[in-house]
Amino acid sequence: MLIGLTGTYCAGKNYLAALLEQRGLPVLDVDKLGYTALETEKEALVARFGGDILLADGSVDRRRLGKKVFGSGEELAALEAIVHPAANRLTEEWVERQGGTCVINAALLHRSSVFGRLDCVILVSAPFLTRLLRARRRDRLSWSALFKRFASQKDFTAQYLAGKADIYKVESRGFSLASIRRSRTKLERRIDAILSRAGVRL
Repeated sequence: MLIGLTGTYCAGKNYLAALLEQRGLPVLDVDKLGYTALETEKEALVARFGGDILLADGSVDRRRLGKKVFGSGEELAALEAIVHPAANRLTEEWVERQGGTCVINAALLHRSSVFGRLDCVILVSAPFLTRLLRARRRDRLSWSALFKRFASQKDFTAQYLAGKADIYKVESRGFSLASIRRSRTKLERRIDAILSRAGVRL
């Protein structure tokens, strides 16, 4: 069984990913895999966005690159055209190695090459203000940059409801990781209920 896990910016999906891992399910963090793809496609990125996206050690400065693309549909599309094929290839290779139930954790899950094969999708949400405060605390971006990231996900949920996989919604409240942990029992029960309904044997 192939399970998808996704959520809007700072909704708390990585915390849910940790709960799934604790239940013995292998979880692939495609967002981190994207960092690998950034390095493998570094030459193409420099050619498109300029040498100033590199740090002194030659690695890609994700924050600087992000400032160039977020808020611009054209620039973001150019970035995705370079990075997504590499990330998809790495994702497919990982799924092939699992041989059983596994989880794909990705912000842009609907654009993954495995999306059409998902048996179900766990869709994590949180109130707007909660996500905004989490994002401000975690990423330390300007308010303008944060609102641009939020605006880029305006059609997020609709992209999944239109798919064929079963959708299970989970709400993650709290302004900080500590407050999320205080509601751990409720979240764990929700995850266990979803896995049971989906027929996952732990």
